[in-house]
Amino acid sequence: MNIMGVLDERAVTTSLKAQASKEEIIRELVQLLVRAGCVKEKDVNKLVQILLKRESLGSTGIGQGVAIPHGKSDCVNKLVAAFGISQSGISFDALDGELVHLFFLLVAPEDSAGPHLKALARISRLLKDRHFREVLQAAKDEKTLVHIIREEDERRH
Repeated sequence: MNIMGVLDERAVTTSLKAQASKEEIIRELVQLLVRAGCVKEKDVNKLVQILLKRESLGSTGIGQGVAIPHGKSDCVNKLVAAFGISQSGISFDALDGELVHLFFLLVAPEDSAGPHLKALARISRLLKDRHFREVLQAAKDEKTLVHIIREEDERRH
């Protein structure tokens, strides 16, 4: 599973603006998918609600400054991802209670199981590497961020 296979370069940002809530950050990540042409603007509210419903089952803040909000929706016809960095960090009910800086959003079609779970496993494995997290967080712009992810994908393929 190659992350750049599901992550559109246009759905990446080094400067998430949300400060206050899970809904705010999830909405901003979904807007990245809209910008990349992966989700229609008319589906934003529906998708945000699906992702918040998943969060209500248990936080996707896996710790070490990382959250991987995810869900399934008929708003997409293939697995898509967005990635954003919050420089200040956001309270996301992470398992370790720490602020979250790195957000990887995954949205899969309703009938998808395999690729969705493989992507979750791959992303969480990569983001367990402290050095990789630090390099991501230090990226000065989106182009650098995509380059870092692409290199790590190839290195660990």
